Amino acid sequence: MNRKILVTGAKGQLGIELSKRLKNAVLADIEELDITDFEAVKEFVRKNKISVIVNAAAYTAVDKAEDDDLVAYKVNVVGPENLAKTGCQIVHISTDYVFDGKGHRPYLPQDLTHPLSVYGKTKLKGEEAVLKNAKEAVILRTAWLYSPHGKNFVKTMLKLGSEKEKIGVVCDQIGTPTYAGDLADAIVKILPQISEKTKGVYHFTNEGVCSWFDFATAVMEMAKLKCEVEPLPSSAYPTKAVRPFYSVLDKTSLKQQFGIKIPYWRVSLKKCIKELKKTV
Repeated sequence: MNRKILVTGAKGQLGIELSKRLKNAVLADIEELDITDFEAVKEFVRKNKISVIVNAAAYTAVDKAEDDDLVAYKVNVVGPENLAKTGCQIVHISTDYVFDGKGHRPYLPQDLTHPLSVYGKTKLKGEEAVLKNAKEAVILRTAWLYSPHGKNFVKTMLKLGSEKEKIGVVCDQIGTPTYAGDLADAIVKILPQISEKTKGVYHFTNEGVCSWFDFATAVMEMAKLKCEVEPLPSSAYPTKAVRPFYSVLDKTSLKQQFGIKIPYWRVSLKKCIKELKKTV
């Protein structure tokens, strides 16, 4: 594929995994490109002869966004809109937080959205801006992202598990962990297939379902840590932003449209913990 690809948010978990797979991509984080500045975006795309953009840049501090709503709006709405207006093909990463989590079956891409937080609301507006302004766009909603890089739940659990005898983790929020490496693999497979025909919203997480408590328990078990994980209700752990209680995403349309096989979450978690052990 000779087209020039730009990866924004290149220093984030997904950006790092994409940079390993897309060797010739132009990588940009905030230092190289402010996606909220349209003139800068236009000039960067022109100068680097970009024809495809993978937008992995986002304001993801969910609780902080409740007070920092203007910055969250700029990064999550204005940024994607600017990228979509360049005329490039675009893969834009979104979130399960566009749903309110009151459903009881995996959410389909076309299901009614109802975000409960500033983060969720701005991410939904970002999706709309991309679909409105880009001719060829694939929106990928994902959830519970982790990897060997940056800050994430798995790394936090490993740290706590090695320091404490017992921790409490929320057991009544249900979703699916997503290994950033698997999401990056899916994006690489999607890139050559983007067209006006494939334009739309799709879902990607690993296969399977669990609670944060199940996820934490699996981390301790796989890392052979003796730390006991205690199940807690969300009410015992109040947060500024409201999280969806159930945000399992249905991936059928993605698998059918792009021919993607998705690994089970426990298999990928094992892979990630193995990777992390190499770096200790």
